Amino acid sequence: MTTRTQRLDDLPFTGRHRRLLTGSGVGWALDAMDVGLISFVMAALAVQWDLSSTQLSWIGSIGFVGMAIGASLGGLLADRIGRRQVFAATLLVYGLATGAAALSTSVAMLIALRFVVGLGLGAELPVASTLVSEFAPRKVRGRVVVALEAFWAVGWLLAALIGYFVVPTSDNGWRWALAVGLVPAAYALVVRFGLPESVRYLESRGRHAEAEEIVRDYEQSAGVTSVPEDEQPVRTVAEVERAPRGSVWAPNLRRRTAALWIVWFGINFSYYGAFIWLPSLLVAQGFDLVTSFGYTLLITLAQLPGYGVAAWLIEVWGRRLTLGVFLAGSAVSAGLFGLAETPSTIVAAGMALSFFNLGAWGALYAIGPELYPTPVRGAGTGSAAAFGRLASIIAPLLVPVLLGAGGNGLVFGAFAASFVVAAVAAFTLPERAGTVLDER
Repeated sequence: MTTRTQRLDDLPFTGRHRRLLTGSGVGWALDAMDVGLISFVMAALAVQWDLSSTQLSWIGSIGFVGMAIGASLGGLLADRIGRRQVFAATLLVYGLATGAAALSTSVAMLIALRFVVGLGLGAELPVASTLVSEFAPRKVRGRVVVALEAFWAVGWLLAALIGYFVVPTSDNGWRWALAVGLVPAAYALVVRFGLPESVRYLESRGRHAEAEEIVRDYEQSAGVTSVPEDEQPVRTVAEVERAPRGSVWAPNLRRRTAALWIVWFGINFSYYGAFIWLPSLLVAQGFDLVTSFGYTLLITLAQLPGYGVAAWLIEVWGRRLTLGVFLAGSAVSAGLFGLAETPSTIVAAGMALSFFNLGAWGALYAIGPELYPTPVRGAGTGSAAAFGRLASIIAPLLVPVLLGAGGNGLVFGAFAASFVVAAVAAFTLPERAGTVLDER
């Protein structure tokens, strides 16, 4: 008999899939916009509030402390109360906190609110990628998840535009930039009432009628005749409750979990260390605020083709090779950026870093949910993201220390080394392209 999840896996990509991808992607873009905005806010506050590098480091890092906690809790909650519920709640939390941060009157207040923002941001990303992965047709699942991650570039580009056109306009420009962060709070309603719950999650909870309704809706969108209900295999509630939940450190999963955590740590360390500090580093090199923001905008634009190429290659080369190659390209680009001195070489190396780094992010989000069975899929992706967020806490704090010890060359040399370690770990992950997601 054909199960509901097999029926979903075998469907073509339809308008229903596109609606889920876009709906989740808008939330993803708003997340990226919020993360990106803080780099421009830091550069502005360094001048307006005369902040030290230590204070700026904490403003940049504290959100990632929240993200580490949020990613872990979000993944666990998604396995217990549902992907959609947690997705909507995270948007509400970080949207309201970002809007409140616009009213900050001190560094302490801004830091406290950025921590709350991080809780929501950290929980959202692994939950959204899990939801989309569980609906995407098997033959294009990797490409669909990379397309979801591509919305990150859209959000970061919005942040760069706001940073360029809004932040420098007045002393309150950074406040208006953060006020835009209220948008996710309103969008939480769209997610809660406009997106479906995961069929795999519903079945794991014995909610078969709801799962069947969603599958039939997707089949209708594809013009596929639904399987009669009396021919469908059904797990009883008792069977669901007796099924073992498992652990991401179970003997059959521990090697892939360890490798995935290493990749997450390496890519977070390099990405957030580089891009959170990028506008401030350019200012420190002698560029004025507007020029610095303009260069950052150009560098950000290269993220989009990076995602596009990764989305194509991930179904041609597979997940593992695509991830490894893009991490290796990121390592080379980081090294070149550390050696760049002229505006043209800085922008060129920065664009190469954006291209490869964000393509690697797309491949990473595609491969993560495929490594785990349904009962621990949210926990698996969430725990890996949480471990990676530790690196995103450390990196912004470490940048001033490395700058003082060896300048930009040492900073980006460290980032290049981190990418190399992540690339080696990526090549040890199992290849899951074209496979069915494990149920248990």
